[in-house]
Amino acid sequence: MSHTLTVQWTISPLTAPRPILACSRCGGHRPFVCSGKTRLNANGRRLDAWLIYRCAACDDTWNRPIFERRNVANVDANALASLQSNDPVWIRQMAFDIEGLRQCTDRIEEFVGCHVERRVMSGTTACTRLEIILAAPGASSLRVDRLLSTELAVSRARLTRLEAGGLLTLVPEARKGLQRPIRHGSRIVLDLSAQDDRAEIARRALEAT
Repeated sequence: MSHTLTVQWTISPLTAPRPILACSRCGGHRPFVCSGKTRLNANGRRLDAWLIYRCAACDDTWNRPIFERRNVANVDANALASLQSNDPVWIRQMAFDIEGLRQCTDRIEEFVGCHVERRVMSGTTACTRLEIILAAPGASSLRVDRLLSTELAVSRARLTRLEAGGLLTLVPEARKGLQRPIRHGSRIVLDLSAQDDRAEIARRALEAT
């Protein structure tokens, strides 16, 4: 009988990052919010596409470039269809693409709130070892320790002690891994054999707090 509980957490951020830009109407720097709409222009065989943002204070607009002067033959067919239909799923993916946003500005307001969907891969709460597999399709600035502290109701100080004692490991390993942003495909392994509340921690790994 396995004493390892393996669960997958799929992380979905709740609020898209907001670029901080100079607003010509406000006369200062303001956060801009994704409007959920795109703009597509054609000039012969070449296309320009933007994601439209609005100033959080005055509703002035900023067009975030998706691509410019690109030959229509070099545009992904699915992306083109999504642009033409203002597909909300595709637009959400673009809005949460913080690496793409960083190509436009270096001042970005980020949010750590997220929804965590849990799925049991194997094992039960009667375990002495917990393995959490992270699925984070979109980039996130949420730190590993904040995620674990919130979802397992374990203090960050305790998590740090567990890591220092070799009872919490991250795969792949990284210096100050608990303080780094979550990454898709990474694993968190907790040795709970000496923890009096191991059943409660395991239960929280399966159920939202």
